[in-house]
Amino acid sequence: MGPRLRGDDGQAFDHSFRIGRVRRRDPAFVFSREIQLVQRLLQPGEIEALDHNAIPRLLLPHPASLYQARAARLRALAAGEVPGIPVEEALKGYLSLMACVADAQHAVVSRLGATGVALPANEALKQAHDHNMPPLPATGARPAVWLGVFASLLDALENAKDAPPQLAPAVASLRATPSAELEGIADAILGSFDEGADPLRAPFIAAALQVTWSLMAGQLDASWAQPLVTGTLCPVCGSHPVASVVRIGGQSQGYRYLHCSVCESEWHMVRVKCSCCEANGKIAYQGLIGKDDDPQAENEAAARAGKSGHKNIDPSKVARAETCDDCHTYRKIFNQEHDFHVEPVADDLASMMLDVLVSEAGYARASGNPLLWLKEDV
Repeated sequence: MGPRLRGDDGQAFDHSFRIGRVRRRDPAFVFSREIQLVQRLLQPGEIEALDHNAIPRLLLPHPASLYQARAARLRALAAGEVPGIPVEEALKGYLSLMACVADAQHAVVSRLGATGVALPANEALKQAHDHNMPPLPATGARPAVWLGVFASLLDALENAKDAPPQLAPAVASLRATPSAELEGIADAILGSFDEGADPLRAPFIAAALQVTWSLMAGQLDASWAQPLVTGTLCPVCGSHPVASVVRIGGQSQGYRYLHCSVCESEWHMVRVKCSCCEANGKIAYQGLIGKDDDPQAENEAAARAGKSGHKNIDPSKVARAETCDDCHTYRKIFNQEHDFHVEPVADDLASMMLDVLVSEAGYARASGNPLLWLKEDV
């Protein structure tokens, strides 16, 4: 019997993946590390009563450094250098490919500059502000310049160093795609529709859309943008978050932010609250630990020895799934307190093992990752 996964009740399961399809018990993608799904219930607490005026409620993206950092993180994940996010061998090639895409995004941003994509007219921005609407809506008419951004992305990919062999034919296929078809795939991506989003081309088109929107979002004034009626959508473009992240440093220390899948902005949401239905009564956190690991025993031993143990740096808390028993969905949460270099999009992409376990436990993923489009077996 091959490698297995171990759940809370001690029962072992076989799991597997294949990029483009999700298959269970497929020998093409068997995880080599035995892990447990652990759950810790947290009670709604004092964070709900904090002075929210002192919390930066919106963190706008910095495209000049964002994609460079994402590329580095993807390569670290592909190399197995991130404790707490085990990556199966078959996924490492895809992470390396997406690192090349992030490099290309950085190259396009560097060429265009901070104001390379113009903001909408002031009248449109004011109207959105006055009505608590996203100033840069992802749905509806798109800036025509996005197709130019896409072409520049393909140029950068053609010049990528150490590119995987599958990249060249992918770029050739993307160049041959008619503009009308590109627009249709972009509609599906921005509308979060699986149908119409070709899994082979969607990640590259999504990358161009991210550059377009992040360059616009980076020009806004964070104090000017209005919160939406719902806290589950991006106040800048109205898109769903890809994941959430606990930030460290400055006024953002210890606060949870949702990371937008399109414009890369982050907005504050209190912890222990479902980022899908906004309920807070039945929230739990589920993460990965090695089969033979016992963090509690290690911490107790460290305490007896006068050491801090895993209190400050705990790999099992780098990537967790926040599950809600009200709406039965989950979204991942990454903790910068336990890994300074967490990157929501990259870490979400690499932690597919956690998706499998939480899905097996009966929870549906609240929203997808723009750089990976999976199709279920029929």
